[in-house]
Amino acid sequence: MSLPESSERTNPSVLQAIINSARLNPRHPAAKDLDRELTYTELIEEVGRLGAGLQARGVNEGDRVALLIPNSVDFVTMALACLWVGAVFVPLAVTDPLSRLETVVADCAPVLIIKSAGADTAPSRSLEDGRTVAIDLLREDDPVAMKEASHGVAYMIYTSGTTGAPKGVQISNRAFSAAVHSTLSALELGPATRTLCVSPFHFDGAYSNLFPTLVSGGTVVIRPRESLLYPRTFFSTVAQEQINYSGFTPSYLRLLLASRKISDLKDSTLKMIALGGEAPSVADLRTLWSLVPMIRVFNRYGPTETTIAVTNVELTLDTMKDDTVTIGHPHPGVSFVLVDDEGRKIEGASQVGELYIGGVQLMDGYWADPLLTSRVMRWDDGANQVLYRTGDLVYRDELDNYIFVDRADRVVKRSGVRISLVELGALINRIDGVESAACLTFDHDGELGIAAFVVTDREISDLDLRRAARQLIPENMIPDRFERVTAMPLNRSNQLSENQLLSTAGMKPYRTVLA
Repeated sequence: MSLPESSERTNPSVLQAIINSARLNPRHPAAKDLDRELTYTELIEEVGRLGAGLQARGVNEGDRVALLIPNSVDFVTMALACLWVGAVFVPLAVTDPLSRLETVVADCAPVLIIKSAGADTAPSRSLEDGRTVAIDLLREDDPVAMKEASHGVAYMIYTSGTTGAPKGVQISNRAFSAAVHSTLSALELGPATRTLCVSPFHFDGAYSNLFPTLVSGGTVVIRPRESLLYPRTFFSTVAQEQINYSGFTPSYLRLLLASRKISDLKDSTLKMIALGGEAPSVADLRTLWSLVPMIRVFNRYGPTETTIAVTNVELTLDTMKDDTVTIGHPHPGVSFVLVDDEGRKIEGASQVGELYIGGVQLMDGYWADPLLTSRVMRWDDGANQVLYRTGDLVYRDELDNYIFVDRADRVVKRSGVRISLVELGALINRIDGVESAACLTFDHDGELGIAAFVVTDREISDLDLRRAARQLIPENMIPDRFERVTAMPLNRSNQLSENQLLSTAGMKPYRTVLA
């Protein structure tokens, strides 16, 4: 099959950029899981055949196609096949409760639901209505010509807000391409890159690893998410597959640190990791570098609504000398605006404000919900652009780096004092014997309570924890309860599962009010 030529001089679409990589290194391995490995030529051939299958089943440009496929080469080829015919791929989490899957499918009304190869049935009768097809039955003998809608929506990620209701975030091909190429440039990925994909593919944070690697001509290695929850799988895969780059959440890093095998990476091929999805812990990073001194660590930041990540910055001990972790500067074509409590722009350094983001990586709005879209977007007359309200509190330091403080809805007031739960957890993490800590609010007899969940490397009494905390924390910030846990649980996106922590401790959430 002849490969389509690119008509764009700079920042081609993600699909076109991968095709360009296939032209340059046709026999180079592109994607590999436990079942098969595809070279770049084989990858593009497979995508064209799956694209033919989509068209044969009536998929047209702009149609939604739901992917009920776990992390695998199949997911990669199917997502690219959707782009190939100009359709919008909608990742579904195979581990999600049936009720959520049904809600998402009802909302986005996909033309097709693609399930894993060999799967006999849909997860429920309500989803088996003639739209569901297994990927192994979708391939046609002959590839179809590419009809990519380069200016349309590329994919739609469903995320839950404070109400818990899933909402579809529409990401255009333009925004997708800008995010991927900026990440590729910041991390300097290339054909020699071998990336281990850790985060689940229904979580857009995974796309910072998956698609930049393919655009660079490198190789993505994929393992089932469930197996990677056991750190030994991560370490063995790094060794067996000669992995030199990976990315995941700070909670997953904490899982690796807790395994006490991370020092094995000191002599491994893994030279670089990227963290995202949560604020990294200074204590965890210092522990990592004490055990694996030469590993490079990048921090990436960005809400789903601003396409994967809008910053990628390398962290060092020097950048954390004030016990802060910078999120760096926005990608080219992306702008940051800080706004105070009165809605006025903050121009100087050191003042905390809510972050608004504008520029090329903004979403195309929430699917079928213009009212919700209008609530989080505002027009900036001065900059002549639309801005997305992140709900994140940040400030700029004297070097003009942006520093994340906390979510606005996780900054609470007690006795008239603002308390950032992220900063409070970081302080408790400095107590001798505490390996990790997370602070959450809970309903404390109808009042706002603060609970500190801690993992310790020894027996520490509640009294000793409180005494140690008082050496670091003002009295009015001391948590009401200290709860010891053996490990920090992860949710479906490999982030800290706050709900599980609270329910295990028999606590009810407290509805916080913006400070």
